[in-house]
Parts: sequence; structure tokens; C-alpha cells
Amino acid sequence: MTEADRVTGTDTVADVLIVGAGASGSVAATRLAQAGFDVVCLEQGGVTDPREFPGAKLEWELLAPKTWHPNPNVRGRAADYPCETSDSDVNPLMWSGVGGSTILWAAHWVRCLPSDFRVRTLDGIADDWPFTYEDLLPFYRQVEEEFAVSGLGGDPAYPDGAAMPLPPLPIGKMGRKAAEGLDALGWHWWPSPNAIASRDYGNLRACGLRGTCLTGCPDRAKASTDLTHWPIATEAGARLVTGARVREITVDRQGRATGAVYVDRSGHEHRQDAQVVILCANGVGTPRLLLLSTSARFPDGLANSSGLVGKRLMMHPYAAVVGFYDEPLESWLGPSGQMIHSMQFYETDESRGFVRGAKWQVMPTGGPLGLRSGYGGAPLEERFGPALHRNVREEFGHGFEWGIIAEDLPEESNQVRLDPQVRDSDGIPAPKIVYRNSDNTRAMLDFHVARAEDAHEAAGAKKISATRLMRDCGWHLMGTCTMGEDPATSVVDQWGRAHDVPNLYVYDGSVFPTSAGANPTATLTAVALRCVTHLIAERRNQEVPT
Repeated sequence: MTEADRVTGTDTVADVLIVGAGASGSVAATRLAQAGFDVVCLEQGGVTDPREFPGAKLEWELLAPKTWHPNPNVRGRAADYPCETSDSDVNPLMWSGVGGSTILWAAHWVRCLPSDFRVRTLDGIADDWPFTYEDLLPFYRQVEEEFAVSGLGGDPAYPDGAAMPLPPLPIGKMGRKAAEGLDALGWHWWPSPNAIASRDYGNLRACGLRGTCLTGCPDRAKASTDLTHWPIATEAGARLVTGARVREITVDRQGRATGAVYVDRSGHEHRQDAQVVILCANGVGTPRLLLLSTSARFPDGLANSSGLVGKRLMMHPYAAVVGFYDEPLESWLGPSGQMIHSMQFYETDESRGFVRGAKWQVMPTGGPLGLRSGYGGAPLEERFGPALHRNVREEFGHGFEWGIIAEDLPEESNQVRLDPQVRDSDGIPAPKIVYRNSDNTRAMLDFHVARAEDAHEAAGAKKISATRLMRDCGWHLMGTCTMGEDPATSVVDQWGRAHDVPNLYVYDGSVFPTSAGANPTATLTAVALRCVTHLIAERRNQEVPT
């Protein structure tokens, strides 16, 4: 690329260049370095010292809404890029830094169900995945060891019972109260698995149940990949370059990837050459980078002959139904992941008026400030003055949330584009998010909210408050570089290899053909491990630039 020739290059050509040090990039870098590959990873953020996390500080709830907010538009750190969201029902949430969004995630660990890989076959919509649950099962089990997942085996929702390596975290008074309601209705529930250590494990310490997971874990109990993977990867020889914002993937005249151009925090541009490039920049960052990487050979963006780069964005619309009870439930305690979950209404039942379904989980309502801001949709006179004191006295510690993760379908109208006006601090075009809930999604959310209200009533709730769609819920960024075997209808194959560029790979959630109704990190990391294991096995057959 002509512009790449004008920036500072490197003296070495890496075997593999990875863009993004989050969940999938961490898994790939660790496995490649252990196999003896020369690996360089470019990460636009930095390393976060766990001592910076506010969860152990008295002012935790005052710090959380700004400095540690999951929305980069609110947080506005130097490592963040803005997202234009005026045409979106949901804000994308992410963290730029070593560990990626595992720094702030709630650590829900949920495998997809077997049906999630066969949506076209079973429901006649969307696409089947190019492999099955059974194909992914050994990789699920491996990443569960790596992520120190705590859980109880035997969940009847899964054919193999989904045993986990560590004992489950306690479900607490909230979980027991929620289970009472489901038992009364005869509905499925199970103690939830979380990527949070229930006892000391590797670099992780046993969870202290602070309930502050969403602002980082000061106790080093949560499986963020800066703790679980990067120490192993760097010890094996992987090179991690922080403060490196990639603006272009470079290619040669034959259309093969040759590396990347990135901008450091001083504003200087550099080129890192490599024989293989793997993108792990999440379902917004990866399509953004591909669309930025235009050339005479790829005028519509790199690996975009199908026209699908950036399209079919899925973000899991999220509803919250909170119930308040007479008895104290200690609902400030953690984990802030999930205590119990239910798959009762996960599979398609066309009599409901929509297809697909959702997973439920019990989550705490947090401290007094979080309780008022998150669930304070009452009139002004009910939120301040004497009413505020009364409500806190009656509600603080007395409620829990049934969180509903609804599957949304891959629609080409939901997409990531390059915004013509908004740019990041380095002058690079920002992503524009276009995302609207479909009629199917709205019908699904209405149904599940009503059933969650039934569950609270069955458990004896004295007051119920429902939020049918949280705007700040776009943690799960999927579908924008979908995988499949037909280059006309997909961007990458089942191994994450771009159909158009033989040595370019995508390993993050953007490859998901469908979103499922479950948190994606377990599947995302298992897919990344499956892909990188295949890349290592087939290394002698890899086409590289000469």
C-alpha cells in the first residue's frame, strides 16, 4: 500500500499479527506463542492495574457512572473511539485495553445450546453454523479450564450436563427467592456458571462477593484475560504492543495481507509486518477496520466481496424485570454476574407469535445509588425528598432482577458503517451503528417480560418494575463478518479465514452467523480456540506473502 510505505516500519516480520488483546485475541496469542510462533499483538488501550478498580472503595458508586462506564461515548478515555448511535436502539458497550471487555464484563458463562447451531434447519430462518455443538464441545471444555469457570454440572438444558471445573458460587438469598417462584410454576432453573473463581485458581483468587464486577474486580477473582492469558502468552514469547490504534490492514499486489499500520499515543504511525493477520477487535472494531482498509483491489473494504462486512449486526436486546420483596435479600452482594438462570422459554414455540427465545438470569440490584439510577423510572416526586428515603428503606436490599437476554436475528439493515463526520482522536473515521429492533424482537421481549412478571408474582413480590429495553445493553457485538462456506453469503469460512484474503482471519464475535439467546463469551472463546488450533495444525499449508 502506498501510504504504508511512508510510515515507520519494523525490522522483523512476525509470524502472526493479532489486532486486539481481548477475549479471542488472548486465547489465540496464548496458543500460538505456546506452539512456538512469533506473535505480535497490537492493542489500542493499555494495561489496567486491578488496584485502580473502584469496587473496593467507599466512593465506588460515584466513580462507576463515568470513569468506569461501559459505554465509550460516556467514558471518553484516550484509548476509546466514539460510536455514532443516533440511528440505533442500543448503545454498543466495550472496553479498550489488555483484556478487552473482560475487564468490565459480568463474567456470565453460558454455552450455546445445540439448537443454536441449526437455526435454519430447525426454524427455517437465518443460517446454520458451519459446525455443530458437538464439534465445539472439546473447545468449550478447554476454555472453561482456562477461564476458571465455577458452576454445577448436570444442567438438564444441555445434553452433556455442562460440568464446570470449579464448584459453583453461592446463589444467595436472591437466587433462592427466584427459585421459589420458578418451582411454583414448574419452570427450569439452575445455579449459574460464572467465569469467576470460587476458590484460588492460577492467577485468580477466590471471589469475595463484592458485587462490583461491572467496574473491574479489585480482588482479582474474575477471569479477565489480562490475568488468565496474557501472563502465559508473554512468558511464551508473545509481544504485546499497547497504545497502538490500528488504522489499516495492508495487502500486497496479490491481495494477501502483509501486516498493519497503527498510530501510537504520540501520534506517530508505524507498520508491523506479518505473514498472517488475525482480527480480534470485536463486532464493531473489526468491520470498522476492514472498511477502512480500502485499495484498488478492495475498493469496498477488505474481505468484502460479499458486501456483508459490517452487516447483520446483533447486540442482544436486554430487558430487566425487577421484583421487590418484604424480606431482606442482601441484593447488593455478588456476583453481579448471575446467581441462577432459566432456559424455560429458550427454544422456538411458534404459538407465541415469534421465533427463537431468550435466557433469563438473576442479578443483584446493587447499592443505593445504582438502585435509584437503574430502576428509578418513577415520577420526579417519587425519586427525591421524603419519597427517596422511603423507597430506599423499602427497596434497598429487598429486590433482584430477572435479566432477559433476547436472541435477535441477523438482519442486513442492522450494521456498522464508517461515519462521514465523526472521527476518533487520531482522525480515523468512527463507526456508525444502525440497529433497530424487529417486530420479532419486540414480540419476544413482550412475552418474556410478562413471564418474568409471572415468576416474580409466584415468588411473592410486592412490587414489580419492568424495563422492556435497556439502551446501554450492547455488550454482545456479533454477526458483522459472518462465517459460512459460501463466499457470496459470508465473509469468513468455518476456521475464521477470509474468503477473499487467504492469510487474513477473524476470530471474534463478528463471525457469529446467529446470536443465540445466551451470553456469547463462552462460544466466542471456544470458536477462537478451535480456529487457532486448526491454523497451527495447517501451518505448512498456509498461504503467506512473499
